[in-house]
Amino acid sequence: MRTKSLALVLLTACGALISGVASAETSYFDVAKGAGPHDVAAAPGAGAPVYYTAQRTGKLGILDPKSAKFEEIPLGRGSAPHGVIVGPDGAPWITDGGQNAIVRVDPTTREVKVFPLPKETGYANLNTLTFDKKGRVWFTGQGGYYGRVDPKTGDMKVWDAPRGRGPYGITTTPSGNVWYASLAGNHIAQIDVETGKATVVDPPTKDQGARRIWSDSKGRLWVSYWNTGHVGMYDPAVKGWKEWKLPGSAHAYSVWVDDRDKVWLTDWSTNAIVRFDPATEKFDSFPSNRAQANVRQMLGRAGEAWGAESGVDRLVMVPAQ
Repeated sequence: MRTKSLALVLLTACGALISGVASAETSYFDVAKGAGPHDVAAAPGAGAPVYYTAQRTGKLGILDPKSAKFEEIPLGRGSAPHGVIVGPDGAPWITDGGQNAIVRVDPTTREVKVFPLPKETGYANLNTLTFDKKGRVWFTGQGGYYGRVDPKTGDMKVWDAPRGRGPYGITTTPSGNVWYASLAGNHIAQIDVETGKATVVDPPTKDQGARRIWSDSKGRLWVSYWNTGHVGMYDPAVKGWKEWKLPGSAHAYSVWVDDRDKVWLTDWSTNAIVRFDPATEKFDSFPSNRAQANVRQMLGRAGEAWGAESGVDRLVMVPAQ
């Protein structure tokens, strides 16, 4: 079932931040009860499928946003999927913590292909994925790992993270550089996509809990700080940081940058999706119409910002205007 809500909220700015008013028609889509949708990924194109990970039931969900109907594909015994993205092949790719594997689901046949991590790695607590410019899948594991699988050959490599536990969000810049954020390690790191070596970069704010990371069109890296409620921006071109505090007592979970370089975050403290405009330094808030919605990751496409309300078994879409 699809429902809509009109969000209209005024935020009082903190420090140098500017207050902003958010007004947009938010759409909600119910999914299976008990699914616990964790991450979401919208295929390119208006009306194209929207994929989500049903973490509690071990399935990949596929939503038709035009009809609001969904189906769910079982991923395998013991599955507990976390992240999902749409690859350059048009297929959803998943980090499956339960199976300790990377999983691909064919968007046409629904065939499930599993790429298990090497047994000697042990439990990685898999998190998020991204593709490099050579079509290889990079992934993170909060247990202290990051890795790469080549879909063409099935070759899998896993590396120990330089500071142990924490690798979480991961992204690829327009130039092809791969970076991850470490929640427990309080840093970001660039991976050399050929050697696998990770180079750590520390944000200015200590113990910030860098959770998710996303590149904008200029290759600048946007990072959500879970512990301190900031959004940070690191520009590799000048090796410099800027940080902004979200209004209130924020806990910034996810970050995603749209095609206009607007920055979207989720704040668990205010139960809201938040949009940040780097040009004006304004924050606009789109609160959920249900308590404890708990939107985790966000992804989207032109004109649409999508999230998964893990606490209430819904997907949410805010027009990216």
